[in-house]
Amino acid sequence: MARKKNEQQLESQEQELPVQPVLNIGMVGHVDHGKTTLLERLSGKWTDTHSEELKRGITIRLGYADVTFRKCGKCEGASAYTTKEACPVCSTKTTPLRKVSFVDAPGHESLMATMLSGATIMDGALLLVGANEECPQPQTREHLMALQIIGIKNVIVVQNKIDMVSEEQAVRNYEQIKEFLKGTDFENATIIPISAQHRIGLHYLIQAIQECIPTPVRDSSKEPIMLIARSFDINKPGITPDKLVGGILGGSLKQGRLHADEIIEIRPGRSITEKNQQVWKPLTTRIVSLSAGGSSLESVDPGGSIGVLTALDPSIVKSDQLTGSIVGLPGKLPKVWSELILNVHLLQRVVGTKEELNVEPIKMSEALMLNVNSAATVGIVIELRKNRIKCRLKLPVCADAGSRVTVSRRIGNRFRLIGYGEILER
Repeated sequence: MARKKNEQQLESQEQELPVQPVLNIGMVGHVDHGKTTLLERLSGKWTDTHSEELKRGITIRLGYADVTFRKCGKCEGASAYTTKEACPVCSTKTTPLRKVSFVDAPGHESLMATMLSGATIMDGALLLVGANEECPQPQTREHLMALQIIGIKNVIVVQNKIDMVSEEQAVRNYEQIKEFLKGTDFENATIIPISAQHRIGLHYLIQAIQECIPTPVRDSSKEPIMLIARSFDINKPGITPDKLVGGILGGSLKQGRLHADEIIEIRPGRSITEKNQQVWKPLTTRIVSLSAGGSSLESVDPGGSIGVLTALDPSIVKSDQLTGSIVGLPGKLPKVWSELILNVHLLQRVVGTKEELNVEPIKMSEALMLNVNSAATVGIVIELRKNRIKCRLKLPVCADAGSRVTVSRRIGNRFRLIGYGEILER
């Protein structure tokens, strides 16, 4: 009788867990330190699905996967935490705790713009460090600085690949990580040793995520603002016109609430040519359906990754053409900027290079990579003042005055992080 009552309580808790994930957790770190493998071990989903990703074995675009963290009521300590419905230790049915979305960001140095764009939708992050390499590697340093600049407070360091080194090497690498974190915002961050390949230590990691990355307080009463991180066409070649569906937008709702059948505006929108000039026009469309956590929903709130099926022509959204744009209600979106005045804060050292390079002052006519919200653009410096620059943008961005912008400079054949700025009205 007691067992039946316990099962009914578990089923009730399962039903009470929201369908939509409640937060986004980023997977960041140097290339080939095991981000995508770890995400597959937690979620069962391999997020590298693009043909070039499969061929080259690296993440190129942002990947997404939802995971439900669960706990066994019988087991104690970290061994009680799992993603399985039945406890791997005692086979008892587990209780769902929280559903989260993971964002798998590329670690390769040439894809830093994609990582910076993805970081803006993260509520917390896992920084992966390979125990089989010296710490820090260039992109380990760059990604940590990016998290600090963007303002992500909750970071867990995952010391992966402990199966590939001796105990002495693992301890030395751990000490290198501690030394690397010293003096940063993440000096006291939890460090969890694991082997994603062999599923060792994952229960400790889940426990750490539950304890160290809280669900943010959201405000659904504000005007909705969705950051677009992906846009694509799901229609297969040869599909008949009567079965065509509109373009899909993927990303995260930062505030407010979106409803199915609602009319939305997308800014900056799409590029068209008028009188031999390239201009950007906002798009207005209808939400056909919403999805999150693998289910269709009538409305979505902030938290986790969401998909928005629209009535847009699929050719407008395909191949991430609308990535970096913002979705909201018509007339309620922030300003679109073709020029930006930034209050700039430069770092002392260039981030992401093997050599220690000082950051030189920004120069007139210099091309800088600027990331704001989920958008990446290039700005040409057209005006210089003390701690202020004015840039003409190659691609316009939609953002509020005061928004944080990361600034990168081309050094050699790569853009490297050199600082950040805030958008000034004038």
